[in-house]
Amino acid sequence: MLLTIDVGNTHTVLGLFDGDDIVEHWRISTDARRTADELAVLLQGLMGMHPLLGEELGDGIEGIAICSTVPSVLHELREVTRRYYGDVPAVLVEPGVKTGVPILMDNPKEVGADRIINALAAVELYGGPAVVVDFGTATTFDAVSARGEYVGGVIAPGIEISVEALGVKGAQLRKIELARPRSVIGKNTVEAMQSGILYGFAGQVDGVVHRMARELAEDPDEVTVIATGGLAPMVLGESSVIDAHEPWLTLIGLRLVYERNIARS
Repeated sequence: MLLTIDVGNTHTVLGLFDGDDIVEHWRISTDARRTADELAVLLQGLMGMHPLLGEELGDGIEGIAICSTVPSVLHELREVTRRYYGDVPAVLVEPGVKTGVPILMDNPKEVGADRIINALAAVELYGGPAVVVDFGTATTFDAVSARGEYVGGVIAPGIEISVEALGVKGAQLRKIELARPRSVIGKNTVEAMQSGILYGFAGQVDGVVHRMARELAEDPDEVTVIATGGLAPMVLGESSVIDAHEPWLTLIGLRLVYERNIARS
């Protein structure tokens, strides 16, 4: 079994792979204050419920692949792999790790590891050119060329950030549930806010992707648009440009990076 861990700013997603197949997954909150020991206890609790793994921490885990946008969490996870999985091969995605994705940016080190991993998985699954739309703390749009190069992207405020900002900054507004309203024209304040979030973000995705596709390929219709991230299902039905939904895109990318750095070394 391969354990993959994708640490985002808000949530951490974990997945277990049996070969190429993801057989279990979990989503937990990201807490930069958690120590390595606390993380180890959390992992033991989650994986102890899986029938294919042993009761002892590490039983059944043959490899680990990790990427993180939170440096402090990456540091603690490095300690987890050292103390509790010392005999298990581990790959932490950072400079020097082989991804096979050329990064055509002014400063490649600025690009988040998760975005490169997503680009790798997108090329593996669908080929290029492609645009990956990741609905996380931020909504990111990542462009991949026909040759599998990461050529750049767009970063916009995420859905949850926007909802929180409305509730904090609007004197007569409040936090709302992220749900589909009865109609585009809201009949009350809550529905009006829900409509603005849902259809506003769907319009943003369509507009940004159309512009990116025109720059990415001579024929924009050749560009495959892949959605991922925890909030992607909310927008899927309203966007006209999304071709595929891959909820475990980053985990798949982590599996590929592990194979390139350890499994085939």
